[in-house]
Amino acid sequence: MRWTVLGCHSPYPGPGGATLGYLLEADQQRILIDCGSGVLAQLAKITPIYEVDAVFLSHLHHDHISDFFVLQYAVMVAAKQQKRKGPLPVWAPSEPTHWYGKLSYQSFIEKHPIQMQPVKLGNLTFSFYQTDHAVPCYAIHISDGHKTILYGADAGPKTDWLLMGTEPDLFVCEATYLHKELPAQPTGHLSAKQAAEAGVKIKAKQLLLTHLYPERDPAPLAEEARAVFPGQCLVSQTGMQIEV
Repeated sequence: MRWTVLGCHSPYPGPGGATLGYLLEADQQRILIDCGSGVLAQLAKITPIYEVDAVFLSHLHHDHISDFFVLQYAVMVAAKQQKRKGPLPVWAPSEPTHWYGKLSYQSFIEKHPIQMQPVKLGNLTFSFYQTDHAVPCYAIHISDGHKTILYGADAGPKTDWLLMGTEPDLFVCEATYLHKELPAQPTGHLSAKQAAEAGVKIKAKQLLLTHLYPERDPAPLAEEARAVFPGQCLVSQTGMQIEV
Protein backbone atom coordinates (compact mmCIF):
# COMPACT_ATOMS: atom_id res chain seq x y z
CA MET A 1 0.00 0.00 0.00
CA ARG A 2 1.19 3.49 -0.82
CA TRP A 3 0.00 6.44 1.28
CA THR A 4 0.45 9.90 -0.25
CA VAL A 5 -0.09 13.11 1.70
CA LEU A 6 -2.12 15.42 -0.54
CA GLY A 7 -2.83 17.85 2.27
CA CYS A 8 -2.00 18.07 5.96
CA HIS A 9 -2.88 21.62 7.03
CA SER A 10 -5.74 22.87 9.19
CA PRO A 11 -7.81 24.96 9.43
CA TYR A 12 -6.69 26.43 6.08
CA PRO A 13 -3.95 25.59 3.56
CA GLY A 14 -0.53 27.18 3.58
CA PRO A 15 1.20 28.37 0.38
CA GLY A 16 1.33 25.49 -2.11
CA GLY A 17 -0.33 23.17 0.39
CA ALA A 18 -3.80 21.85 1.15
CA THR A 19 -5.95 20.92 4.09
CA LEU A 20 -6.58 17.28 4.89
CA GLY A 21 -6.48 14.65 2.17
CA TYR A 22 -4.59 11.45 1.32
CA LEU A 23 -4.36 9.08 -1.62
CA LEU A 24 -4.24 5.35 -0.91
CA GLU A 25 -2.97 3.23 -3.79
CA ALA A 26 -3.41 -0.50 -3.23
CA ASP A 27 -4.88 -3.54 -4.96
CA GLN A 28 -4.86 -1.61 -8.26
CA GLN A 29 -7.20 0.98 -6.73
CA ARG A 30 -6.87 4.71 -6.05
CA ILE A 31 -8.85 5.72 -2.98
CA LEU A 32 -9.16 9.25 -1.65
CA ILE A 33 -9.26 9.64 2.13
CA ASP A 34 -10.69 13.09 2.97
CA CYS A 35 -10.83 15.90 0.44
CA GLY A 36 -10.00 19.29 1.90
CA SER A 37 -9.16 22.62 0.31
CA GLY A 38 -6.43 22.29 -2.34
CA VAL A 39 -6.41 18.48 -2.33
CA LEU A 40 -7.56 18.06 -5.94
CA ALA A 41 -4.71 20.19 -7.29
CA GLN A 42 -2.25 17.92 -5.48
CA LEU A 43 -4.10 14.78 -6.61
CA ALA A 44 -3.90 15.88 -10.24
CA LYS A 45 -0.09 15.75 -10.03
CA ILE A 46 -0.36 11.99 -9.50
CA THR A 47 -3.41 10.78 -11.40
CA PRO A 48 -6.35 12.16 -13.40
CA ILE A 49 -8.94 13.20 -10.86
CA TYR A 50 -11.68 11.14 -12.48
CA GLU A 51 -9.67 7.92 -12.03
CA VAL A 52 -10.32 7.89 -8.28
CA ASP A 53 -12.15 4.64 -7.47
CA ALA A 54 -13.74 5.61 -4.13
CA VAL A 55 -13.75 8.31 -1.46
CA PHE A 56 -13.93 8.07 2.32
CA LEU A 57 -14.69 11.23 4.31
CA SER A 58 -13.85 10.89 7.99
CA HIS A 59 -16.21 13.70 9.01
CA LEU A 60 -18.02 16.65 7.54
CA HIS A 61 -15.94 19.63 8.62
CA HIS A 62 -14.88 22.04 5.88
CA ASP A 63 -11.14 21.38 6.12
CA HIS A 64 -11.80 17.71 5.29
CA ILE A 65 -14.48 18.02 2.59
CA SER A 66 -14.35 21.38 0.77
CA ASP A 67 -12.79 20.04 -2.44
CA PHE A 68 -15.29 17.20 -2.60
CA PHE A 69 -17.80 19.63 -4.07
CA VAL A 70 -15.36 20.38 -6.89
CA LEU A 71 -14.68 16.66 -7.30
CA GLN A 72 -18.38 16.29 -8.07
CA TYR A 73 -17.86 18.48 -11.15
CA ALA A 74 -14.78 16.53 -12.23
CA VAL A 75 -16.71 13.26 -12.11
CA MET A 76 -19.64 14.77 -14.02
CA VAL A 77 -17.42 16.13 -16.79
CA ALA A 78 -15.50 12.83 -17.05
CA ALA A 79 -18.77 10.91 -17.34
CA LYS A 80 -20.06 13.20 -20.08
CA GLN A 81 -16.75 12.82 -21.94
CA GLN A 82 -17.00 9.04 -21.50
CA LYS A 83 -13.74 8.98 -19.55
CA ARG A 84 -15.49 7.45 -16.57
CA LYS A 85 -18.12 4.75 -16.30
CA GLY A 86 -20.39 4.65 -13.31
CA PRO A 87 -20.82 6.93 -10.30
CA LEU A 88 -18.14 7.64 -7.72
CA PRO A 89 -18.85 5.82 -4.44
CA VAL A 90 -18.34 7.87 -1.28
CA TRP A 91 -18.66 6.83 2.36
CA ALA A 92 -19.21 9.55 4.96
CA PRO A 93 -20.96 10.11 8.30
CA SER A 94 -24.67 10.79 7.87
CA GLU A 95 -24.48 13.74 10.29
CA PRO A 96 -24.61 16.70 10.21
CA THR A 97 -27.51 15.86 7.91
CA HIS A 98 -27.47 19.12 5.89
CA TRP A 99 -23.85 18.51 4.85
CA TYR A 100 -24.40 14.82 4.19
CA GLY A 101 -27.24 15.75 1.87
CA LYS A 102 -24.94 18.01 -0.16
CA LEU A 103 -22.62 15.09 -0.99
CA SER A 104 -25.14 13.83 -3.56
CA TYR A 105 -24.78 15.15 -7.10
CA GLN A 106 -27.28 13.95 -9.68
CA SER A 107 -26.36 10.39 -10.73
CA PHE A 108 -22.62 10.95 -10.53
CA ILE A 109 -22.13 10.24 -6.81
CA GLU A 110 -23.09 6.99 -5.05
CA LYS A 111 -23.43 7.96 -1.39
CA HIS A 112 -23.16 5.56 1.57
CA PRO A 113 -23.40 6.38 5.30
CA ILE A 114 -20.49 5.17 7.38
CA GLN A 115 -21.71 2.46 9.73
CA MET A 116 -19.89 0.13 12.06
CA GLN A 117 -19.70 -2.79 9.64
CA PRO A 118 -16.54 -2.90 7.48
CA VAL A 119 -16.48 -2.01 3.80
CA LYS A 120 -14.70 -4.34 1.38
CA LEU A 121 -13.16 -3.00 -1.83
CA GLY A 122 -11.29 -5.81 -3.55
CA ASN A 123 -8.66 -7.10 -1.12
CA LEU A 124 -8.96 -4.00 1.05
CA THR A 125 -11.03 -3.85 4.22
CA PHE A 126 -12.04 -0.49 5.74
CA SER A 127 -13.25 -0.51 9.35
CA PHE A 128 -14.59 2.54 11.21
CA TYR A 129 -14.31 3.72 14.82
CA GLN A 130 -15.84 6.88 16.21
CA THR A 131 -13.40 9.37 17.68
CA ASP A 132 -13.75 12.12 20.28
CA HIS A 133 -14.72 15.12 18.16
CA ALA A 134 -17.33 17.88 17.87
CA VAL A 135 -19.30 16.12 15.12
CA PRO A 136 -19.49 12.40 14.26
CA CYS A 137 -15.98 11.53 13.10
CA TYR A 138 -14.47 8.17 12.24
CA ALA A 139 -10.96 6.83 12.36
CA ILE A 140 -10.42 4.42 9.47
CA HIS A 141 -8.52 1.14 9.84
CA ILE A 142 -7.35 -0.15 6.46
CA SER A 143 -6.02 -3.65 5.84
CA ASP A 144 -4.94 -5.52 2.71
CA GLY A 145 -4.67 -8.76 4.67
CA HIS A 146 -0.96 -8.28 5.31
CA LYS A 147 -0.36 -4.64 6.29
CA THR A 148 -2.49 -2.11 8.13
CA ILE A 149 -2.90 1.66 8.18
CA LEU A 150 -4.82 3.46 10.93
CA TYR A 151 -5.95 6.94 9.93
CA GLY A 152 -6.96 8.68 13.13
CA ALA A 153 -8.88 11.56 11.50
CA ASP A 154 -9.68 14.30 14.05
CA ALA A 155 -9.59 12.95 17.57
CA GLY A 156 -9.65 14.28 21.10
CA PRO A 157 -8.14 12.73 24.24
CA LYS A 158 -11.19 10.56 24.99
CA THR A 159 -10.71 8.53 21.80
CA ASP A 160 -10.43 4.79 22.53
CA TRP A 161 -7.48 3.85 20.32
CA LEU A 162 -7.19 0.32 21.69
CA LEU A 163 -10.66 -0.42 20.33
CA MET A 164 -9.14 -0.11 16.86
CA GLY A 165 -6.56 -2.87 17.29
CA THR A 166 -2.83 -2.79 17.83
CA GLU A 167 0.41 -2.74 15.88
CA PRO A 168 -0.63 -0.82 12.75
CA ASP A 169 2.20 -0.52 10.25
CA LEU A 170 1.37 3.17 9.86
CA PHE A 171 -0.55 5.34 12.33
CA VAL A 172 -1.61 8.71 10.91
CA CYS A 173 -2.51 10.91 13.86
CA GLU A 174 -3.34 14.56 14.28
CA ALA A 175 -0.98 16.87 16.17
CA THR A 176 -2.89 20.13 16.34
CA TYR A 177 -1.02 21.52 19.35
CA LEU A 178 2.20 21.45 21.25
CA HIS A 179 1.33 20.01 24.64
CA LYS A 180 1.91 23.33 26.44
CA GLU A 181 -0.66 24.94 24.13
CA LEU A 182 -3.54 22.60 24.95
CA PRO A 183 -6.65 24.60 25.89
CA ALA A 184 -8.10 24.20 29.35
CA GLN A 185 -11.19 22.55 27.89
CA PRO A 186 -10.54 19.73 25.35
CA THR A 187 -11.54 20.65 21.81
CA GLY A 188 -11.55 17.26 20.10
CA HIS A 189 -7.90 17.61 19.07
CA LEU A 190 -4.53 16.31 20.31
CA SER A 191 -1.06 17.58 21.01
CA ALA A 192 1.98 15.99 19.40
CA LYS A 193 2.76 14.39 22.76
CA GLN A 194 -0.73 12.89 23.00
CA ALA A 195 -0.44 11.57 19.43
CA ALA A 196 2.83 9.89 20.37
CA GLU A 197 1.30 8.44 23.55
CA ALA A 198 -1.54 7.00 21.46
CA GLY A 199 1.03 5.51 19.11
CA VAL A 200 2.83 3.87 22.02
CA LYS A 201 -0.45 2.54 23.44
CA ILE A 202 -1.37 0.75 20.22
CA LYS A 203 2.25 -0.28 19.47
CA ALA A 204 2.31 1.47 16.11
CA LYS A 205 5.34 0.70 13.98
CA GLN A 206 5.43 4.14 12.37
CA LEU A 207 3.79 7.44 13.33
CA LEU A 208 2.87 10.21 10.89
CA LEU A 209 1.80 13.53 12.44
CA THR A 210 -0.77 15.58 10.55
CA HIS A 211 -3.47 18.27 10.95
CA LEU A 212 -0.79 20.96 11.17
CA TYR A 213 -1.31 24.69 11.58
CA PRO A 214 0.16 26.04 8.31
CA GLU A 215 2.09 28.92 9.89
CA ARG A 216 3.82 26.71 12.45
CA ASP A 217 7.38 25.43 12.30
CA PRO A 218 6.81 21.64 12.44
CA ALA A 219 10.18 20.91 14.07
CA PRO A 220 8.96 21.35 17.69
CA LEU A 221 6.05 18.99 17.01
CA ALA A 222 8.43 16.33 15.78
CA GLU A 223 10.73 16.86 18.77
CA GLU A 224 7.85 16.57 21.23
CA ALA A 225 6.52 13.38 19.66
CA ARG A 226 9.91 11.71 19.25
CA ALA A 227 10.62 12.19 22.94
CA VAL A 228 7.73 9.76 23.59
CA PHE A 229 7.39 7.53 20.54
CA PRO A 230 10.25 5.02 20.13
CA GLY A 231 9.67 4.11 16.48
CA GLN A 232 9.96 6.16 13.33
CA CYS A 233 8.06 9.42 13.68
CA LEU A 234 7.47 11.66 10.65
CA VAL A 235 5.74 15.00 10.17
CA SER A 236 3.47 15.23 7.15
CA GLN A 237 4.50 17.30 4.16
CA THR A 238 2.52 17.86 0.98
CA GLY A 239 3.51 15.20 -1.56
CA MET A 240 5.13 12.85 0.97
CA GLN A 241 4.73 9.18 0.05
CA ILE A 242 5.04 6.24 2.43
CA GLU A 243 5.18 2.62 1.28
CA VAL A 244 3.47 0.28 3.74
